[in-house]
Amino acid sequence: MKATIWHNPNCGTSRNTLAMLEEAGADVTVIEYLKNPPSAEKLAQLYRDAGLTPQQGLRLRGTDAEERGLPSADDATALAAMAAEPKLIERPLVETDKGVRLCRPKEKVLEIL
Repeated sequence: MKATIWHNPNCGTSRNTLAMLEEAGADVTVIEYLKNPPSAEKLAQLYRDAGLTPQQGLRLRGTDAEERGLPSADDATALAAMAAEPKLIERPLVETDKGVRLCRPKEKVLEIL
């Protein structure tokens, strides 16, 4: 099975999710999204496929997302902010042939393996 993880190596949940993918034998593509952020269009597709709104994909802890009103912003505004400042993207996002999950908690990845 092929899997893509939008990964932050400094995040324990992201590291644990990656380990779960590897232990499951997945052929994993790792994208360090802070270095190679997804476009607003890719983020929109990932959230749509995960059944989430862009606002649900915002990282609130350790960011100024709330102060900027992003949790209540329209989709285009939230997506543009995340694409421009990838630290606003909650992690890890994982995509396989079975779907997309925001893997918080890490066990969410089991739904798409």
